[in-house]
Amino acid sequence: MFDYNEEAERYDASRGGEPRAAEAASAVLGLLPEGTRSLLDLACGTGTVTRRLAAAGLDVTGVDAANGMLSRAAAQVPGRLVRADCRQLPFPNASFDAASAIWLLHLLDDAALVVAEAARVLRPGGVFVTTVDKAAAHDVGSDIDAVMAPRPRRAARDEPRLVSRFATDSGLIPAARSTFRGRGQGRTPAQAAADVRRGWYTLLRPGAPLTERLASRLEELPHQHVPRPEPEFKLRSFRKPPPRDV
Repeated sequence: MFDYNEEAERYDASRGGEPRAAEAASAVLGLLPEGTRSLLDLACGTGTVTRRLAAAGLDVTGVDAANGMLSRAAAQVPGRLVRADCRQLPFPNASFDAASAIWLLHLLDDAALVVAEAARVLRPGGVFVTTVDKAAAHDVGSDIDAVMAPRPRRAARDEPRLVSRFATDSGLIPAARSTFRGRGQGRTPAQAAADVRRGWYTLLRPGAPLTERLASRLEELPHQHVPRPEPEFKLRSFRKPPPRDV
């Protein structure tokens, strides 16, 4: 996994920035029940999505484990920011009307702990909203994807059925689903080659023969600075049933 303290400085610029954040926030808001007042944004990062959720009138608390991310979020998020591990949250049971985890679960071997903690801090009737199958969203059928096909892959840790099982095990009920466009995230061959060489794909070690071979093939593709199609991300929401439904 990246050191997200180091990654904070270029995080937004390398991942679509404000346009992508606007799409994500709009999609999350669309899955929140009427009357939602408070929201916990897990792994809030630099706060570009969090800020928009707060601007919609929600009482937002952002949580992230990286000081570098939180220092950037502090400059733009009006709500409360807390440094904490999302697998062990420092909040009492039933503290929030909603919780969101955007682009988080795919990073973790123990994503079930995040889902369990989100369920714990939700009030009855509240919802947990999360992205699923993030890596698959980036495979848009482009020539870049064809070049990268031989790379080693981990099994998706945020596969929809797996996340649904985590939610069910934590007492949550599937509620709704949505998608949103990764605006500004259409990759160019030049960007893809640079990402391969700097360790973006965690199973491709910088300087390893396969890493260099794939990067060189990417650099041979035509239209080096023309973005390929943007990814489309999937969202799922899960509801914590009120006591009468249990």
